[in-house]
Amino acid sequence: MTMTTALACPEPEDPSQAEVDERESERGLATAEYAIATLAAAGFAGALLAILKGGDVKAMLTSLVQSALSIG
Repeated sequence: MTMTTALACPEPEDPSQAEVDERESERGLATAEYAIATLAAAGFAGALLAILKGGDVKAMLTSLVQSALSIG
C-alpha cells in the first residue's frame, strides 16, 4: 500500500484596484502619527522638566535620596 500526499499551493491573487487605492490613500498616515506622538512626548517631557525644577519637588527628592543613603 502506497501513500501519497499532494500539497495544494494556491495561486497568488492579484490585489483588486480598490485595495490598491485604499493602501495608496493611507501611505503617509504612519508618518503623521509618529510626528504627533513625538510632539506629545516632547510636550510631556517639557512639563515634567518644569515640575521637577520646582523647589518643592527638588527638596522632596533630595530628602528622599538622603534618607535612602542614611539607612544603609
